Amino acid sequence: MKYALCLSAFLLFFSCSEFEKKNNSNPTTTSISKKPKEAVKAEKKAETETFLLTEENAIPFFFEYEKTLEEDHLTFETSFGSFTVRLFADVPYHRANAVYLAKKGYFDNTMFHRVVENFIIQGGNADTPDLPKKRKAIGRYLLPPDTDKNHPHHRGVISMPSSDIDNPHKLASPFEFFIVVTKPGSYHLDGNYTAFGEVIEGMEVVDKINAVEVDQGDWPLQNVYIQKVTASKR
Repeated sequence: MKYALCLSAFLLFFSCSEFEKKNNSNPTTTSISKKPKEAVKAEKKAETETFLLTEENAIPFFFEYEKTLEEDHLTFETSFGSFTVRLFADVPYHRANAVYLAKKGYFDNTMFHRVVENFIIQGGNADTPDLPKKRKAIGRYLLPPDTDKNHPHHRGVISMPSSDIDNPHKLASPFEFFIVVTKPGSYHLDGNYTAFGEVIEGMEVVDKINAVEVDQGDWPLQNVYIQKVTASKR
């Protein structure tokens, strides 16, 4: 009887060990041996299905999450072609937010929902039923403006719009973005919106999107899809 109990305990321990080994062998997981403990905790939180961003935890989370990031570019694959954005290093919360959402697949199958000729194209929204589910799964939060880093709204700059709620402090809506197409820029936006990157490849695609026909609400008559956004290091 004692032998049987010991054997069962050994098999149970061995099975658990093998399960842990299998779950730690994900080839897409980056080695964390050199990362700060706080950064590791933040990264683990991001991988937890039940973790939701809130007004209370978003800034502490992105503060630590940004320390784990190597990615400094985003590539947007759209129904009109692809373009690439270089992210500014000195706006850490907004850079971290953009990379985080890209890795979560939030932008995939969203649209450029607002197009103003010779001004901007705005994306990150959609009229599809799965978009509210995506946002609910990520959380509800806003980002503080970071407008004093001397990033003017030149042509090709990507920036973050303010939330449409009662918002005297110009807190940014984290799920949307706009890209300036005005030549040489739209500098009246400086100081009110946070520029967090610039288009370095594929500006002709941005111009093509800016040329589509729109309705009275600036929504394109033909949907312009963001099929996928990929974060990478260059």
